[in-house]
Amino acid sequence: MMIWKRYVLIMLVASFFACKQGNKVAIIPVNDFFKSQDRATYHVSPDGKSLSYLKLQGKKQNLFVEDIATGKVVQLTHLRDKNINFYSWVSNKELIYYKEKAGERFQSDLYIINQDGTNERLLGNNEKSRIRVLEDQLIDDKFLLVLSNKRDSTVSDVYRLNVRDGKMEMAAQNPGNITNWVTDSRGKLRMAVSSDGVNETVLYRENEEQKFKPILTNNFKTKLFPVAFSEDKPNIVYAISNVNRDKNALIELDCTTGKEKSVLFANDTLNVVNAQYSRQKGKMAYVVYENWKKEKHYLDNDAKVLYQKLDELLPKTESRIIDRDKNENVFVVRTFTDRNPGSYYLYIVNTGTLKKLSDINSAINEDEMCEMKPISYIARDGLKINGYLTLPLNSNAKNLPVVVMPHNGPGQRNTWGFNAEVQFLANRGYAVLQVNYRGSTGYGKDFYAAGFKQWGAKIQDDVDNGVLWLINKKIANPQKIAIYGSGFGGYIALNGAIKSPKLYKCAASNSGVLNLFSYLKSIPPYFKSNLQMFYDILGNPDTDVDYMRQASPVFHADKINIPIFITQNIKDPRINSSDAIQFVKELKKRNVSVTYFENDETPFPMNREESRQRVYTALEQFLESNLKKK
Repeated sequence: MMIWKRYVLIMLVASFFACKQGNKVAIIPVNDFFKSQDRATYHVSPDGKSLSYLKLQGKKQNLFVEDIATGKVVQLTHLRDKNINFYSWVSNKELIYYKEKAGERFQSDLYIINQDGTNERLLGNNEKSRIRVLEDQLIDDKFLLVLSNKRDSTVSDVYRLNVRDGKMEMAAQNPGNITNWVTDSRGKLRMAVSSDGVNETVLYRENEEQKFKPILTNNFKTKLFPVAFSEDKPNIVYAISNVNRDKNALIELDCTTGKEKSVLFANDTLNVVNAQYSRQKGKMAYVVYENWKKEKHYLDNDAKVLYQKLDELLPKTESRIIDRDKNENVFVVRTFTDRNPGSYYLYIVNTGTLKKLSDINSAINEDEMCEMKPISYIARDGLKINGYLTLPLNSNAKNLPVVVMPHNGPGQRNTWGFNAEVQFLANRGYAVLQVNYRGSTGYGKDFYAAGFKQWGAKIQDDVDNGVLWLINKKIANPQKIAIYGSGFGGYIALNGAIKSPKLYKCAASNSGVLNLFSYLKSIPPYFKSNLQMFYDILGNPDTDVDYMRQASPVFHADKINIPIFITQNIKDPRINSSDAIQFVKELKKRNVSVTYFENDETPFPMNREESRQRVYTALEQFLESNLKKK
């Protein structure tokens, strides 16, 4: 009996230590989180017979086409010194693509090529202009509608591009204030949106022989986004709108009067962020609204049946249709969750077959990833702030080191889904707090407008209040809190170091905005018509000098006394590199601990791995030194 008891005791002890060992989280290599996709940007040919995609070869992506029935694959391009930034099917047998020039932002050479890789032709060589496809279906089997600023660098005119001979003819000249052009299902130019920098006017015409006439005007804070023209109701366009309401709704707009004719979906607490129109059926299929997650409200039963079938075939994951053929029989589907970056699938309705195409990142094991949960709290002025909290795997949610991650902006938000940065930090043992501070989109126009000219003020308070909420909940260790962000998130991080040095032990900025004056000067010419809008959101450099100076970190290096991490992309035209260099010099003069280096990350995702490896390895070491070792 004593031997038996001793045996049981040994087994219990062994089991205990095995459980303790099982709770230990494996440290995943940095680069596993940020791998470039081997295959991406899938499209289906209009007839549903071919599948195209970009495939990574070394550090370049090339265009491939696969015959869906036979599986035969043809490589269309063999690029070595340029990258494909955009491509599209324009007929059952032809594709267009353009090569972005390395180091030359928005400059491109536009090509057309047959699906078997033959008859490649240069359609447009743009040395000093930006070209963008407006309507990717061929009109009369030879014309594409494209946007180009070759006539005037500050605006985009519409051209009719003949893909047979490469000639471009003006289809509509921009008078200088048009910011958006809209076509109907037949590729006819029917609507435009003009802006004086603050107010937006919608212009309409029944056909291309008529002149555009203004039908309504709204302040830029009010959204009216055309989705599609009705096939069976003359002069009716479906639009996402928050005219005379706080949250976006899907409506029918009467283009003859400029008035809302009917509401297809509206909810006082839910914000419509997208809507899907079926060209094949000539009707709206569903709307997408967002609370803490994106959800669908179906307007067509066939669409509902389709997604229910996908849910059966792809359980426990979110699915998004990213492309389809003209008959809406062949679909490319993307899946994801908060713990899985997801995969691409090919789904064929009439046969019910589902084929996996590729993983977005095969290095990720979702069992090793962490849940992203919604949170909310009340800011010091009574405004409700929403966000997300991701806790390390197997943690007890008590007394944790925390990294606060304010999102980029202005006019963006955090959303639920897989976030490589968040999972990387959570894997290193940090709780990650993401705050949708006032000024974030998705919560109504009042919440959006509440952030105007509050950079460094109430926006900063919203982020700090989230940290205090974590401390009060005893989730955060108040002695181990860092703040890190990119772009305007980096700007907020540095302002956190300036305004709340006792709250944060260190701050990190990845290509962060340091100077609001420099940022406004860097706005490219084709956005000049929206400059007044930026003045309303960020501040006017002529009339808001004191506020903008107070809100710009570059002028307040003398107030920083905590360790700082700064990296900047020296090829990003939006960043004034001299601001960062001067800022770092001022910090070093005062013996502030600074980790600083430059990277030359390009706009092309396949070239980012090495740069990301350096950035996140350095960030990991910085956080380790300033949070965990103290």
